[in-house]
Amino acid sequence: MGDAERMAQPPLVETTCFCRVDAGLKTVSGAKRFVPGSKLCLRPDIKHSIHPISQKPSRGERKTRNQSPLIPGLPDDLAIACLIRVPRSEHCKLRLVCKRWNRLLSGNFYYSQRKTVGVAEDWVYVIKRDREGKISWNAFDPVYHLWQPLPPIPREYTGARGFGCAVLGGSHLYLFGGEDPQGGLMRRVIYYSVRTNKWHRAPDMPRRRHLFGSCVINNCLYVAGGENEGIQGLLRTGEVYDPSKSRWSFISELGEGMLPSMGAVYRGEWYLKGLGENRQVLSEAYQPETDTWRPVHGGIVSGWRSPSTTLNGRFYAVDCRDGCRIRAFDEMSGSWAKHADSKVHMGSSPALEAAALVPLNGKLCIVRNNMSISLVDVSGFERESGPNSLDFWENIGGKGQFKTMVTNLWSSLAGRSGLKSHIVHCQVLQA
Repeated sequence: MGDAERMAQPPLVETTCFCRVDAGLKTVSGAKRFVPGSKLCLRPDIKHSIHPISQKPSRGERKTRNQSPLIPGLPDDLAIACLIRVPRSEHCKLRLVCKRWNRLLSGNFYYSQRKTVGVAEDWVYVIKRDREGKISWNAFDPVYHLWQPLPPIPREYTGARGFGCAVLGGSHLYLFGGEDPQGGLMRRVIYYSVRTNKWHRAPDMPRRRHLFGSCVINNCLYVAGGENEGIQGLLRTGEVYDPSKSRWSFISELGEGMLPSMGAVYRGEWYLKGLGENRQVLSEAYQPETDTWRPVHGGIVSGWRSPSTTLNGRFYAVDCRDGCRIRAFDEMSGSWAKHADSKVHMGSSPALEAAALVPLNGKLCIVRNNMSISLVDVSGFERESGPNSLDFWENIGGKGQFKTMVTNLWSSLAGRSGLKSHIVHCQVLQA
């Protein structure tokens, strides 16, 4: 090769960029010493070092890589398959094992998997008031027939009266409105999550009210009626809370101001029964799809007694003071009829009074003021009405279910002189 050909060849290194500097020069600064007068590379996608640099893992990747497995020796997906099958009564112990287990049991994934597999459990939550007016609560485990302790109720509701209680999403228990003896009527809304085992705040109600009616339709919370300080007469207004939007909005007003005493959702309508301004009995039904109220006379409200609930599309109510008889509404005849009878009555004292009727695992659950609980398989009564029908009535917890006639009589006489506590609200939560 001649001198002329060598002079015609382009230089091996561009003087304006170090991107093509020989590998032996290592870095831009090193290359600059060998290529005088050159400039730094302005291309952002080219690194200053000519050697490839390994990509640093993200913070989440490093955390996942360094953390220990949920169960040593098992992949996490298999460990989760084991943990979701642990009975609900042991979840409080699982949270104490390590931070990863605590985070797992505090999230939605764990409980959604329990529900998918079919091992989710329903517990009965009872809110009661003692003689001094103090509020407390407990949870009943129907699997092991045990009452479970719960975190204390927030201070503003420890002495509240006339507040509402409802369950949204199957696992969040809401307390809302009511009257605080120290602070007056409230707009406050709080909820307890079985997944975190803690209380949380929710958006306040638009209007202060107590002694009102409430229900849940399509996982939205509805309230209507009641009283409000500073406003003469009873309230006609209503409101709805949508947890997916975390927002309250107004609904159409009742036909007349009402102080509700009973309420239930039946076939998509909210039935409300109570007293009006002049102490007259009022009954109205709300249709959320059309946002309208209509008066109800006779039929479903004429023989309606509290407590009541719906199960598998039928409307049930207790038919005696201690809840040992159940009546059902017959839509064909438009009247109430006796549906189930235990044939064993406990007494008529306030302690033995049926305070709540709720659906539990496909059966009716009767909860009394003395915390005794009975389960009724109403579908069994429909199939068989003979002497074997007593097999469909089961006492599963609390006091009073094994008493004889003599002890029941003594309890009735003693109960008239004083009641230790009475149930204010009763709900079922799943986890």
